[in-house]
Amino acid sequence: MTDSAIDIDAIHKALANPVRRQILCSLKEPEKYYAEQLHPLSMGVCASMIDSHCNLSQSTVSGHLTILQKAGLVTVTRVGQWNMFKRNEDVIQGFLDHIKAGL
Repeated sequence: MTDSAIDIDAIHKALANPVRRQILCSLKEPEKYYAEQLHPLSMGVCASMIDSHCNLSQSTVSGHLTILQKAGLVTVTRVGQWNMFKRNEDVIQGFLDHIKAGL
């Protein structure tokens, strides 16, 4: 993935918040943090499960997930009435490659 395909500044801003970093870390190992989810974790993690894990209000977590999504760090898939979130490993790797090459 090329630098032009990812928004480096948006990713830096998204990662500046510890809650958003916590969400990304928990999505890296969904079976460890969200094992009680009824839908298969291969579909992603339901936003309500992330709310519970963060111990924050739904609206606060929703705002964090929106920022992560706009930065390209997570993808969202609608399954019925639920939004399922997964890490976007291609964008994360592209960002890490950019950091390695640029600093």
